[in-house]
Amino acid sequence: MKSFRKELWFDIPGRRAFINIPPEVEAALRESGVREGLVLVNAMHITASVFINDDESGLHHDYEQWLEKLAPHEPVAGYRHNRTGEDNADAHMKRQIMGREVVVAITHGKLDFGPWEQIFYGEFDGGRRKRALIKIIGE
Repeated sequence: MKSFRKELWFDIPGRRAFINIPPEVEAALRESGVREGLVLVNAMHITASVFINDDESGLHHDYEQWLEKLAPHEPVAGYRHNRTGEDNADAHMKRQIMGREVVVAITHGKLDFGPWEQIFYGEFDGGRRKRALIKIIGE
């Protein structure tokens, strides 16, 4: 069995973003040489997420609105975590809701997605360099 590891780095200038990353995951899959197996993609920071859903701008807008209702950024003083000098308690909660990682089957050297499925890196506290891990195992 083969094992392959690669990191993706992100420099998101704004506070939040959803980045479609299947091309980068597919490139890592080709580099790995794995034809049958699994790929894990996970955020390596506690205020970022990796998730699977549709690449549709209306849905992304709805996510933004929904997440802000569930865990609003303001008022920053409303979160005990922010008393440490941080202002990102909401980002930790948004990450918890959207998830840390995804696992996708690899079949015949391709990501085995369902209809409309895409992998996204979700950033909830941008402004500094962060990474996601791609781990591929298989034959």
